[in-house]
Amino acid sequence: MVSRLLQFVALALTVLVSPAQAATEIMWWHAMSGELGKQLEKLAADFNASQSDYRIVPTYKGNYTETVTAAIFAFRSRSQPAIVQVNEIATATMMAAKGAIYPVFELMRDQSEPFSPAAYLPAVAGYYSDVAGNMLSFPFNASTPILYYNKDLFRAAGLDPEVAPKTWPEIGAAAKRLRGAGAVCGLTTSWPSWIHVENFSAFHNLPLATRGNGFGGLDAELTFNNPTVVRHITQLAEWQATKVYDYSGRGQSAEPRFQKGECAIFIGSSATRADIKANSKFEVGYGLMPYWPEVEGAPQNTIIGGATLWVLRGRPVAEYTGVAKFFAYLSKPEVQAAWHQNTGYLPITRAAFDLSRAQGFYDRNPGAAISIEQMTLKPPTEHSRGIRLGSFVLIRDAIDEELEQVFGGKRTAQAALDLAVERGNRLLRQFERANPDR
Repeated sequence: MVSRLLQFVALALTVLVSPAQAATEIMWWHAMSGELGKQLEKLAADFNASQSDYRIVPTYKGNYTETVTAAIFAFRSRSQPAIVQVNEIATATMMAAKGAIYPVFELMRDQSEPFSPAAYLPAVAGYYSDVAGNMLSFPFNASTPILYYNKDLFRAAGLDPEVAPKTWPEIGAAAKRLRGAGAVCGLTTSWPSWIHVENFSAFHNLPLATRGNGFGGLDAELTFNNPTVVRHITQLAEWQATKVYDYSGRGQSAEPRFQKGECAIFIGSSATRADIKANSKFEVGYGLMPYWPEVEGAPQNTIIGGATLWVLRGRPVAEYTGVAKFFAYLSKPEVQAAWHQNTGYLPITRAAFDLSRAQGFYDRNPGAAISIEQMTLKPPTEHSRGIRLGSFVLIRDAIDEELEQVFGGKRTAQAALDLAVERGNRLLRQFERANPDR
């Protein structure tokens, strides 16, 4: 009897002192703050609650540049996260990091997780895929520029508030009328290069660079100093003189001017739709990106902005099993639809788009479907698939600097775009020399 009692006590003590099987922690470094950061943390928490084997640990590391830089330094000291969020224009730079990247299509295959590029919106999947169609990173927060307009100012100017201008000539005519009716400025836009060069080229099915915008190799050369882009920038500069168009700076600096009612028409990221709706004290209208109607093939489709999730090598095998399961979770229609609806970013899968539509989200939220319609307007071509150019963060800075020279009246559009191409090509050759084996 005493012997059995001692055995029972020993067993009880073993259970009490033996730790429970701990969940495998997976570090996720990201660049989202504020409300978007809260939504990202909710995604991680919901996944963690859905199973007990893995725990995603999201960590804010600053803006995109700061996050990527932190990941690079961490990799050198072998303290890198399993997942890092990287902005879309750094795709070529990430691809060049040989030995550091675990391509997502390989990860999902190795872990036997369902993964089909056909399930994702083509214009999203294509941006992050190689020439064979293999997805290299996981699309996460994708946006595209759309048109917003102030319906109240349209009414005051005698314009139909239910009809968005569709072409650049229509934009010009409406903006002039709005200025005549007292608007501080007719039109302003955010992210100058992204909207007026990168997406403008894609929407008009024009090459930004040779070699399929860089998808075909590092020896690509920039070609956006063509007559169509030159004409467009020239027109903006002419409108600038009378504030029919008014340059408001880089990044998102133009958005507050629209929200305050200064500028009647605004072109900016589809992901700012919720902020605009919440902070504007007027009725907001929505429309597709405008195009020049005489350009053959226009409108085509726009390309994305935002960021993607890259998987870094050098972590324990158990973590990669968890990463694959996390990506499979993020791809679920209900998860992706909720992310899309709560943030304004594009749904990355067709199923999430269809679910949002079936749930009546687009009926309740006019304008929310425009970004998807615009991205899927036509099947992507080699000119509208995306951009795969090395050092493109620096190239975009050069483009923005030269556009500012035009809008400041210091250079012609042709001279500025020629210089932007020249400066950009120098950066491309430097990148090519630094990555001879790619």
